[in-house]
Amino acid sequence: MRSCLIAGCGDVGTRLGLRLAASGIEVHALTRRSVPPAPLRGRHVDLAAPHPPLPRGLAADALVYLPAPAQRDAAAYRALYVDGPARLLDALAAPPRRFLFVSSTAVYGEDGGGWVDEDTPPQPRQWNGQLLLEAELRLRERVPGLVVVRFAGIYGPGREALLARVRAGQGGAARHWTNRIHVEDAAAALHHLLGLAAPASLYLGSDGHPAPEAEVLQWIAQRMGLTVAAPSAGPPSGRRLRATRLAASGFDCAWPDYRAGYGGLAALATLSQD
Repeated sequence: MRSCLIAGCGDVGTRLGLRLAASGIEVHALTRRSVPPAPLRGRHVDLAAPHPPLPRGLAADALVYLPAPAQRDAAAYRALYVDGPARLLDALAAPPRRFLFVSSTAVYGEDGGGWVDEDTPPQPRQWNGQLLLEAELRLRERVPGLVVVRFAGIYGPGREALLARVRAGQGGAARHWTNRIHVEDAAAALHHLLGLAAPASLYLGSDGHPAPEAEVLQWIAQRMGLTVAAPSAGPPSGRRLRATRLAASGFDCAWPDYRAGYGGLAALATLSQD
């Protein structure tokens, strides 16, 4: 691979692009807002616009599609995830040899604390998961060899919603299962998959260590020297992700669980309060 086009070069995309550039790959980046840092070659493009000013004739060996919607509604998701990739492929001079589409574990319907892996049939209950699954299926019809990566919740510097909940004293649900992946591991996983000779068609992007919501919040609170409410009761909910396929491909998370990832974030947050 000599060149890569990153469509939606936000936080994860920029981290991925810098990794690729450091390995000698030419990186083109399409972004709605901020300009990515050098040596990434950035262009302002709104991939959800009806007639975006896409770079005609641009060619790349690989394409990674991972934009973030400007609004969280069905129309914005359809424009960005269902229609956007088709418009982008039409604008390219040649189809990429490798196409990674970043999706979400929202495509799964499990909400009773059960285990989910790549062989679990997707049965999305909400509109966002339904539209992402539609986008996946449409792309599979058009792109032979499409690789879909369904990420769990991405966290890390600048993504500190749980820290805010701890500061607010929220305790969380004792039996609600949560899954996550550190932002650097998300970028590293995409970089890893781009380098595989024969990747599978689907991967779950998670650290593989699900944990109850209340456990995570209480652990962070202890590290920050704060107190949160007692865990709330209720039936099991959420899902537990097995990222066995990603691990079997040779990828290891640098932040393998919430303790490894949130330990540093909690320490930094504590320092910022002093």
